[in-house]
Amino acid sequence: MRKISGLLLGLALLGATAFAADEYKIDPVHSRVGFAVSHMVVNTVHGRFTDFSGSILLDDKDISKSSVNVTIKTTSINTDNTQRDNHLRSSDFFDAAGFPEISFKSKAVEKTGNGYVAHGTLTIRGVSKDVDLAFQLKGPVNVGKKLLGAEASLTVNRQDFGVSWSKALDRGQLVVGNDVQIEINVEAGEVKAPPPAGK
Repeated sequence: MRKISGLLLGLALLGATAFAADEYKIDPVHSRVGFAVSHMVVNTVHGRFTDFSGSILLDDKDISKSSVNVTIKTTSINTDNTQRDNHLRSSDFFDAAGFPEISFKSKAVEKTGNGYVAHGTLTIRGVSKDVDLAFQLKGPVNVGKKLLGAEASLTVNRQDFGVSWSKALDRGQLVVGNDVQIEINVEAGEVKAPPPAGK
């Protein structure tokens, strides 16, 4: 009997651990995925993606059990210039027809001095690289449902992901810089677990 009671207690604790983390779904209406890259050396072009989705799994008691997943539709790139946006969607850059999505999937999350870092895989144009995504959390706050905010930034070399179109100016400077700064600001709402069957 003691063995059975111990087994039941162990299963109960395991179940409690498994569901300790809260899941939050990114709200695209109150979120932004933007980027910035140098142009002609003298200027910086800013853009954004308007179609994206993702989720944050947060265990505030054990951050190592948390995770981040984001998917971005490459056709939704917008720099407020139709001709430039069409070029960015072409095979010179993102090849949106062949690679319709950019994704980030975390492998581990850890607390740092002033924030957090999600260690994971960034995939652009079918090329996957391990990156460290530093981010800050705000909340959660309860406004009828729990809301969570996150701000993240990352700089990548586009050449590493096969986004390689380039032209050089007369002194060797690139028309489009290689380093791209990515800025992510999201608001996410808690996903309520469905009630147990029969309730």
